[in-house]
Amino acid sequence: MAEETQKAATPEAQTSATTTEEVVAAEEKPAVIEKETPAPVPAPEPVASEKPAVVEEADAVGEGAVEEEKPKEETTGEVKITQSVSFKEETNVVGELPEAQKKALDDLKQLIQEALKKHEFTTPSPPTPKEEEEKKPAETEKVEVKEAEKTEAPSTSEEPKTEEEPKATEAETEASTPPPPPPVVEEKVEVKEEKVEEKVEEKEEEKKAEPSAAAETVVAAATEVEKVAAVDEDGAKTVEAIEETIVAVSAPTTEEAAPAAEPETAPAEEPKKEEEAAPDAPPPPPEEVFIWGIPLLGDERSDVILLKFLRARDFKVKDAFTMIKNTVKWRKEFGIDALLEEALGTELENVVFTHGVDKEGHPVCYNVYGAFQDKELYQNCFASEEKRAKFLKWRIQFLEKSIRKLDFSPSGICTIVQVSDLKNSPGPAKSGLRQATNQALSLLQDNYPEFVAKNVFINVPWWYLTFNKMISPFLTQRTKSKFVFAGLSKSTETLFKYIAPEEVPVQYGGLSRDGEFTVADSATDVTIKPASKHTVVFPVSEACILAWELRVLGWDVSYEAEFVPSTEDGYTVIVSKTRKVTATDEPVISDTFKIGEPGKVVFTIDNQTSKKKKLLYRSKTKPISE
Repeated sequence: MAEETQKAATPEAQTSATTTEEVVAAEEKPAVIEKETPAPVPAPEPVASEKPAVVEEADAVGEGAVEEEKPKEETTGEVKITQSVSFKEETNVVGELPEAQKKALDDLKQLIQEALKKHEFTTPSPPTPKEEEEKKPAETEKVEVKEAEKTEAPSTSEEPKTEEEPKATEAETEASTPPPPPPVVEEKVEVKEEKVEEKVEEKEEEKKAEPSAAAETVVAAATEVEKVAAVDEDGAKTVEAIEETIVAVSAPTTEEAAPAAEPETAPAEEPKKEEEAAPDAPPPPPEEVFIWGIPLLGDERSDVILLKFLRARDFKVKDAFTMIKNTVKWRKEFGIDALLEEALGTELENVVFTHGVDKEGHPVCYNVYGAFQDKELYQNCFASEEKRAKFLKWRIQFLEKSIRKLDFSPSGICTIVQVSDLKNSPGPAKSGLRQATNQALSLLQDNYPEFVAKNVFINVPWWYLTFNKMISPFLTQRTKSKFVFAGLSKSTETLFKYIAPEEVPVQYGGLSRDGEFTVADSATDVTIKPASKHTVVFPVSEACILAWELRVLGWDVSYEAEFVPSTEDGYTVIVSKTRKVTATDEPVISDTFKIGEPGKVVFTIDNQTSKKKKLLYRSKTKPISE
């Protein structure tokens, strides 16, 4: 998914190199990139329109995957299952890797070691060339906006001046029309005016070094002198006020000039001290980064983790390194460590659960989508964005706990088999479930690489094949090669190809349930031909208690059991009379029989239908004393 996003961004980077107008246009299209990252959501209407074609394939085949450019003959269930069987997990032992993969692993370790020294996993990394190119259009827009503001600034700055000028003229006109003063006052004012002019000239000579302050003093003195003509009758008091204003205006100019220089010189010395002290400071120690409780370097299990990221990116070292950094960043943002300790309820424990292992020892996780037919459960999980986020947290928490139980040693089992039961699934019309599924798909593929050994979809309806066809372009070929699809009639048979019957839960056609038998008691599966009988014999050499479990998938057969002693003069004992067992009866027949002499217990299964039947059985003996 990350690679497709980068490809989608390339044309925009090319258009940004043409003209300024084209760059701005390209900047306005980031949503195109964001829409391609998550898996697409199938709309109900297109799905309905494709229903007839998909139904034919599902009915004719019973299982299979639908891919975009493949002919119809290649969508059969057998071909799909054969393809997934051919996929085999690679070794995690470094000594057994090809030379090219060894070199890629060493190069990745070197990149991680340098990043740990520079603390790149905890500090934001510098922007890539592509990110810088994407930022250029935004910077050009900012420059254009600033230039536009500068061109508009003179007009805006002149407006206040035009408003103040009329006020000044009004004041002058009012001052120019005072009542005529008495002649005695005029003589005193003229004398004082001469004194004021002399003082102003003295101030001008003192402030020649500071022309701006002197100019303000002259302007202030001139305005005050003009107002003297309009003052009240007491001219002497007015002149004294003028002298005080001249001193008040001129004095602060020298006091303000001195402290103004202090803030400029004081901070200038601090950066120099820091620069001088920086070379003497010891470099910080390399940071330690853990994923799933395992350090990125310095542990034999670390190689297994790094190989997962390399395989997810086809051993492209830089892409794998970027994926690791993004995963570490996402885990911190999502709060994985704290999430493990949260109590998120138990209402989903029957929806997603781990049960048994497959034939190669991988843990098997079952996802029961049909449980969401319960309206109350559906509303609690998907009715709102907040509830979908809680469901996603629960699902991630469950996966994290399952991963912590895996063995990450080079020869250990570090992957899971996923079984998704789509029987009675709400379908694509339920937007809440669809959105949560898309979010989970995106997160799992980006942050949990190579944790699925196989993904088996059982009880697949026709609409899911269409849905898979739509999301298929957004999945890597390696991911798609692990998918197996099985229809309703082929689901149990498909499970038995990968999981032993004693490991498969009873509800999925197996024998695993709480009772006398455990997964250590292996089972035998036999196919009964149509219109035929099959006999199972359990020999007994001594007195004991014989216990057995028996199951025919789909039943609709007759069943009987009897004990035949080894001695010729012994009598045959009927253990279970002949009876018809239907599909609605108990799925597994479990019984015991106390045997006092050597002999054998014989079971007879009579299949009178026109279909093949799958028979499962197992037995064990225990002493009579028990």
